[in-house]
Amino acid sequence: MKIGVLGGTFDPIHKGHLAIAEAAMKRLGLDEVYFVPSARTPLKESDTILAAEHRVKMVRLAIAGYPYFKLSTIEIDRPGPSYTVDTIAQLRDSLGADNELYFIIGLDSLVQLPRWREVARIIQMCQLVAVPRPGYSLPDKDSLEAVIPGISQRLIILDEPKMDISATEIRQLAKRGESISHLVPEAVAEYIKKNKLYLK
Repeated sequence: MKIGVLGGTFDPIHKGHLAIAEAAMKRLGLDEVYFVPSARTPLKESDTILAAEHRVKMVRLAIAGYPYFKLSTIEIDRPGPSYTVDTIAQLRDSLGADNELYFIIGLDSLVQLPRWREVARIIQMCQLVAVPRPGYSLPDKDSLEAVIPGISQRLIILDEPKMDISATEIRQLAKRGESISHLVPEAVAEYIKKNKLYLK
């Protein structure tokens, strides 16, 4: 099978994440996409991230109507920072090495790729799929290849979806008590309101 892997803090998960997964499935002919909420992201400030319990529940609610979307809590369950190389290796072990993995990232993450742990091993284990992010353009492939040899053959660039949805904006709207239903699935909006999330 061809399996997509979409990681992130999902703080909160929003319609842009679902659109990215759908676009990758359509373009690449994926059979499933695994959503993998991170516990601690090494390249992000972690102290302001919502508790994993809430983020996992919101992902579960968001993907409930999509039988080909799956939730994986391997990063939440694993102690320490969430390193992509560990996640991909663990997924390969659990899903079987005969499955093809496609790790989906935004262009903002692609720019930071040289800073990732064991990036050469990551591209050996999976294809990278980069999707558009507002304000980010495609980095020079020759420069990327010079830093990460072999990346050119392991990188797929998608030109859609072009959605300008920011989790930061959603949190700010929720804090002000404004509607976020146009940005997140209805069940997620209801969960945020019911649990009084992002009010502090």
